Amino acid sequence: MKIAILPGDGIGTEIIAEALKVLAALDLRFELEQAAVGGVAYEAHGHPLPEATLKLAQQADAVLFGAVGDWKYDTLERSLRPEQAILGLRQHLQLFANLRPAICYEQLTQASSLKPELVAGLDILIIRELTGDVYFGQPRGRRAAPDGAFAGADEAFDTMRYSRPEIERIAHVAFQAARKRGKRLTSVDKANVLETFQFWKDVVTEVHAQYPDVALTHMYVDNAAMQLVKAPKAFDVIVTGNMFGDILSDEAAMLTGSIGMLPSASLNAAGKGLYEPSHGSAPDIAGKGVANPLATILSAAMMLRYSLDQAAAADRIEAAVKAVLAQGLRTADICSAGTKPVGTKEMGDAVVANLKRQG
Repeated sequence: MKIAILPGDGIGTEIIAEALKVLAALDLRFELEQAAVGGVAYEAHGHPLPEATLKLAQQADAVLFGAVGDWKYDTLERSLRPEQAILGLRQHLQLFANLRPAICYEQLTQASSLKPELVAGLDILIIRELTGDVYFGQPRGRRAAPDGAFAGADEAFDTMRYSRPEIERIAHVAFQAARKRGKRLTSVDKANVLETFQFWKDVVTEVHAQYPDVALTHMYVDNAAMQLVKAPKAFDVIVTGNMFGDILSDEAAMLTGSIGMLPSASLNAAGKGLYEPSHGSAPDIAGKGVANPLATILSAAMMLRYSLDQAAAADRIEAAVKAVLAQGLRTADICSAGTKPVGTKEMGDAVVANLKRQG
């Protein structure tokens, strides 16, 4: 099992170190190879996604990714900014399906921004289409406006696009996931305004005919954002486009207590995946040893389950994380009265200790 390790920038190196510590505590053999990505890769190689890093990611069975980005690179041209590395990996590896589970652990109901009764037992799966939409649509750029009220003025433009095959394949992923859970799927769109999402809605409805055992509902994105706060447990599986999924999954993260608890998997048609925490590089706390490594550790568990066929090992890691939370250990982002504050390394050590107690 060859795993490409791409720590990246900011807190990426710290949280990846804890995930590797957890993987090392398992009775499994891995071939691990590390490479630079993001801002550190730009500094060393002049590009955020060097050819050697991309080649490693393509050859590996799975990719464990930290985070990229730093404010100091904001003045670079867009193609050289650290964030282009993750976009490039998604595109080159054809990682079209992003799975983001939002689970509120019993011990963290007080850490959520919502009332405990609204989030207790919360278990949502957000499935985000990852390689289409306005993030990748062409044409895009800057120009003098050719028409409109401000013709001749400078303008910037991006193109929102989805093809039938793109929508069909993410819909199949979502319906199949719903089948294994509560058999309820909510497709989120903006069909009342955008032609792209009227098409999305039509195609998802057509695919639904192949899954009559799954209840399908459609919801406009603005209403979905409101309902996630009002009644989050009304959802089971959510499927949506790239931009809406980006926003809604971060909103859902706060229901769980912190984005530091949210893992993710980005998969291609063959089940190969890139696994990363849903949070960013947090350069403001990098090097301070206070970042929450649990989202990365849980991402490693998802890697074992989805790409490496090691579901039992994934279960062990998830059980160890629950045990740590039950012991009252908390990083700063999830700390509350009556709990014990710990740092990044201490949290990772605690997960390893609980793994070893399992025998």
